[in-house]
Amino acid sequence: MHCNACVLKIDTELQSVPHISRAESNLKTFTVEVEGEFDNKLPKEIAEELSAVLKKHGYSVSVERPLKNRNLSDFKIAIPIALVFAFGFVLLQKIGMVNMVNTSTVSYGTAFTVGVIASLSTCMAVVGGLVLSMSATFAKEGDKVIPQLLFHVGRLLSFFILGGVIGALGSVFTLSITATFLLNIFIGIIMLIMGINLLDVFHWTKKMQLSMPKFLSRHAFRVSKLNHTLTPFLVGIATFFLPCGFTQSMQLYTLTTGNFLQGGLTMSSFALGTLPVLALISFSSFSIQNSKKAGIFFKTAGLIVVMFALLNLINSLVVIGLIQPVLNF
Repeated sequence: MHCNACVLKIDTELQSVPHISRAESNLKTFTVEVEGEFDNKLPKEIAEELSAVLKKHGYSVSVERPLKNRNLSDFKIAIPIALVFAFGFVLLQKIGMVNMVNTSTVSYGTAFTVGVIASLSTCMAVVGGLVLSMSATFAKEGDKVIPQLLFHVGRLLSFFILGGVIGALGSVFTLSITATFLLNIFIGIIMLIMGINLLDVFHWTKKMQLSMPKFLSRHAFRVSKLNHTLTPFLVGIATFFLPCGFTQSMQLYTLTTGNFLQGGLTMSSFALGTLPVLALISFSSFSIQNSKKAGIFFKTAGLIVVMFALLNLINSLVVIGLIQPVLNF
């Protein structure tokens, strides 16, 4: 398991099995506890049965803890790709299209870029799972296009409206310079933890991830199991509350904008960044997590996120005057 989205997906999938009464995954120990009627099967047989249920999502269950293969060789490809991305990012910043160096202003182009990275991460896997689950439900009725369109429209609208609400709430509390600095540091740390998690090398960082309350996330996921004309639209809205660390870090930043329109445009730009990959998932069986190149995808995304996080942390210190500018673009 990579993140809290994995926990949510595993629990929901196993609890949908008729003879399983309870399933609870633990990201800290990489285990899952299940209760139900297994007809005196041996633990190994139960593990094989659970693996068969979770295989479509790229998970497997075993009685003994398997040796973890970190696939460090993936970095041979991931590092050059991340460096090319970093060069392209600096180039775009020079012509004014994106701006991540000044933490007081995250441009819409930057929010879009973070959305693209999020769509390539394991955190977005749970949204892909929602899309695939919903697709399967409506495909039985022969309707594949309209439900997908309703999902994406609902997602984009909810990110604009709810992002605007968060931005407006920020104006009520009017954060001081010190509070804004601390919030930017907090956002930077969250992104750094997410980036390290994507590298899949240091597993202790998984215990430090920020997560949405489970009752909200589980209700959001279960909406996809409904079969109603408006279900895809509601599922799109529900994705705003799913446990994606990237979404949560952007929500925290949006709070600092103190403006409905700016907050709404920031979150909708982020959602637009996730749209290409989600659309690909919607209309095909595409899945990064199950790809043979998944390790390269995640390690590349992890390196890029770590770069963003370090830029934010360094320049938060620069803005408040604690250190001299390190990078001058």
